[in-house]
Amino acid sequence: MSKRNEKREVRYKNTCAQYETTMRNYIIKRLLLIIPMLIGISFILFVIMHLAPGDPASIRYGLNPDVSESARENFNKIYGLDKPVIVQYGMWMKRFMSLDFGNSFIDDQDVTAKILSKLPATLLLQSSSLIVIFCVALPIGIISAVKRNTIFDKTMTVVVFTGYAMPTFWLALLLIFLFGFKLQWFPISGMDPWYISYLGWTARIKDTAWHLVLPVFVTAFTGLASLSRYSRSSVIEAMQQQYILTARAKGLPERRVIFVHAVRNALLPIITILGLTLPALISGSFIFETIFAWPGMGRLGYEAIMNYDYPVVMGVAVISTFLTLSGIFLSDMLYAFIDPRIRYGAKQ
Repeated sequence: MSKRNEKREVRYKNTCAQYETTMRNYIIKRLLLIIPMLIGISFILFVIMHLAPGDPASIRYGLNPDVSESARENFNKIYGLDKPVIVQYGMWMKRFMSLDFGNSFIDDQDVTAKILSKLPATLLLQSSSLIVIFCVALPIGIISAVKRNTIFDKTMTVVVFTGYAMPTFWLALLLIFLFGFKLQWFPISGMDPWYISYLGWTARIKDTAWHLVLPVFVTAFTGLASLSRYSRSSVIEAMQQQYILTARAKGLPERRVIFVHAVRNALLPIITILGLTLPALISGSFIFETIFAWPGMGRLGYEAIMNYDYPVVMGVAVISTFLTLSGIFLSDMLYAFIDPRIRYGAKQ
């Protein structure tokens, strides 16, 4: 018996070592893929931005009749805008390798400092939206799958398809008009009031949460609709599998059959959708942060686009792309953690 136990222990240790090595190689491979994707996306954005009509010098000096043409030429020369696009991208990439995005064309402030001052507001809005999506969509999808074709399921189906069809920017304006102007229940713009410095910590948190209600609801509405439908269909498909019939035949409680067997095996497509939800939230922040005057990175990027502020646009775009790729990477890691076939497929 002792020799048999020793063999089992050795086999177990070898399996654990193989698992750690496979998982480490898989993580390294996924991380290395982020670098060329980030470079490729940044190059495409850089070229598209420079192909757009207009130029920063015209935006900065266009309304000033006292500025001569030579001043505009000096402006282009100082910032390297008189060089070919590929040369400008090389100069930008050289600065980016040292995490230097340059200075803004509008106010000459450091781009990195400007983005870092706006990033917490964006992360607060997006993380709150993800929490709402996850905590609301999954229960709706699971209950709709268990109570299929009931009044609850049909009602949620109508609500979900309404969410798909309704333009979110129109919904944002509607909520601002109804709950902001008419009922005056929630603030319609900004993150904090002007008197925030006079409030205590408890009052500050409560006031910030009150400002988050409308932006989070609108931001999470579309993601909530899609995730609830995907979770419903995934749970329904899982409940039709043979192992569910086997679990019920063993006499297991229905709650255990649903949450331990069906929901767990239905998580794979749900995790994929969660990984794709983050890019949608980040892209939508450019619109919603502008509508609600939310002092985040999306609003900063929108204002930079309108002012042809190339350094700020590239800084916001690169950070948004990095956050998007990070979300996809986390989704892949969760996928590999839940489904071992992904890890061993990557090994092969």
